[in-house]
Amino acid sequence: MQKEKFVLVVFSGDLDKVLAAFILATTAASMGMEVKMFFTFWGLNVLRKKKFTSGKNMLQKMMNFMNKSGADRLPLSKFNMLGMGPAMMKVMMKQSKVPSIEEFLKMAKELEIKLLVCTTTFSFMGFKKEDFIDGIDEYCGAATYLAEAREAKVSYFI
Repeated sequence: MQKEKFVLVVFSGDLDKVLAAFILATTAASMGMEVKMFFTFWGLNVLRKKKFTSGKNMLQKMMNFMNKSGADRLPLSKFNMLGMGPAMMKVMMKQSKVPSIEEFLKMAKELEIKLLVCTTTFSFMGFKKEDFIDGIDEYCGAATYLAEAREAKVSYFI
């Protein structure tokens, strides 16, 4: 019997939205579903190494300078308050024994959740494969996501 599929698009780079994506993904995988997470636009920050990415031209360099990377540097969608909001959220998560995004990434790999990076966004933002953490399963485009979503029992967009 073939496993049911769950496919998520992680479009946001906001801590609270990314947290929701990983809670859904790891829960689905724990329930025996095949899970794929397609990261695009600001969602790529979750999978980027914590370093400056230069880019190929001036606009890419400026965008990547303003756009901090790394799963531990994500802002909140509301109440960011110059970084105080995410700091408070992380304390609340720890107190409630909710894993950090870094811990969720490790758990996702243990649960065999596939991490997919959007090559269109990747390309025009000026990223290289070495800008991303280890463990990326595939660099692919929208057609790959749509093919996966077509077969999925559940598809979600965050």
